[in-house]
Amino acid sequence: MDRAQILLLGLPLFLLCSDLVNLFTPPPPKPPLAHRHPQQHHHHHHHNPPEALEFPSQKPTTGGGIGLGSTVVINFCSSCSYRGTAVTMKKMLETQFPGIDVVLANYPPPLPKRILAKLVPVAQIGVFAIIMAGEHIFPMVGIAMPPPWYYSLRANRFGTIASTWLLGNVFQSFLQSSGAFEVYCNDELVFSKLKEGRFPGEIELKDLVGRRLANSRVTDGLGGMWS
Repeated sequence: MDRAQILLLGLPLFLLCSDLVNLFTPPPPKPPLAHRHPQQHHHHHHHNPPEALEFPSQKPTTGGGIGLGSTVVINFCSSCSYRGTAVTMKKMLETQFPGIDVVLANYPPPLPKRILAKLVPVAQIGVFAIIMAGEHIFPMVGIAMPPPWYYSLRANRFGTIASTWLLGNVFQSFLQSSGAFEVYCNDELVFSKLKEGRFPGEIELKDLVGRRLANSRVTDGLGGMWS
């Protein structure tokens, strides 16, 4: 084989091996969150420098720490390129509700789709092996003469390998996508892209989370009165 054929064959195989390594390698552990412990000062100090450093660009809002002690979880489809939208919503919520904890997490597809997504690279390797060494593989499985379609694929093996790699990656991306953008506030679902079929607007999400936080404060207040 000349250099062009080696390049056409080696590039898809290299990218396929990279996909296999990324697919079966577990994600790195998340770094532990740094907990800020407010330092104790004398009574004549009326400011807390660590708290001021957490939100250096925030302006005072009418919420006044309404988000303190509350958690918002945004489960999104990481393979659908939704991370940018999730980060934008996270920053907006942290600005509108100082003290709130916004957690971003991946929303995985259903189990059957995840299993099929792991089988796609195996099928790609099988196609590559048949194209490159079909004369030896078919007799091993009891087929004396390779079928006619094998010779058609063999005649254009480099195009077949490239097409198998590209189409396999597209199919795998489809299987790994869930299309989800689910927002939970204190374990209660406040918005679901799977149900609504759209993304929430920033003002809409702010109002939904604000109403949920207000209801939580009312509930906590009533519980304190009856306790």
